[in-house]
Amino acid sequence: MEQHEMPIKKKSALRDFLEALIIALAIALPVKYFLISPFIVVGTSMYPTFLDKDYLIIDKLVYTFKEPERGDVVVFRPPYSDSTYFIKRVIGLPGEEVIVKDGVVTIVKNPKTPNEERIVLNEPYVSSMRESSNDVTLGVDEYYVLGDNRSVSSDSRVWGPLPKNRISGRVDLRLFPIKEIGFMPGKAEAQ
Repeated sequence: MEQHEMPIKKKSALRDFLEALIIALAIALPVKYFLISPFIVVGTSMYPTFLDKDYLIIDKLVYTFKEPERGDVVVFRPPYSDSTYFIKRVIGLPGEEVIVKDGVVTIVKNPKTPNEERIVLNEPYVSSMRESSNDVTLGVDEYYVLGDNRSVSSDSRVWGPLPKNRISGRVDLRLFPIKEIGFMPGKAEAQ
């Protein structure tokens, strides 16, 4: 009996490349748009916590399961722009009153109720202040965010409360500069 060999089709290098590219995109795009995202710091509004050109990784999923906490460093689109991203620290939480006077931040929990509680924040991460006064009561799903370098930061003192739906995610990892690599960079208790 005679055996016939079936010809083996060879894939072209181009087809191999295209298949690998499609698989890589199928994995990378959902990760980038739904789970994590890179962010490069531009400017000095978060000095000394973050420097210009620091390379960070943002957790985009965390606030699906929990609310932002005081002290979290977040990346967001400010209320006046859909194309700009900022990085700031969460200071005030929904329902709280935030009073900024002469560089001192006071949080009023349960404002104008018998359970009213005032807390003056101890903020060791702040590098400089700008003399300003601001008093705002936050609504549902509104946050008050400030830069650590307050003398140059455009933040809630300038453009008001930040709606939760503008927050892209929390800074969970610094990858550059190499000597500063670490998880939860900038994590601090704002109390």
